Amino acid sequence: MNVQELIAVALKLEPHERADIAAVLQASLPPPDPEIAQLWGEEAIRRLQAHRRAETIGIPIEDVLGKDGCPDP
Repeated sequence: MNVQELIAVALKLEPHERADIAAVLQASLPPPDPEIAQLWGEEAIRRLQAHRRAETIGIPIEDVLGKDGCPDP
């Protein structure tokens, strides 16, 4: 069974079963690099501060994700 076949089978499972698999897979990944996590945290703060100073323009979530809450392909 290749990865695409495994995904197709997994997508047929009940939501709670898919959540269980997702949790196990996520737990199997290596932890994030603390330095990269720190840099992303700092970047998020810079972006928020710029937004609060009106240096950026917000985009409504519906425009980003669409009316159904899912991004357009």
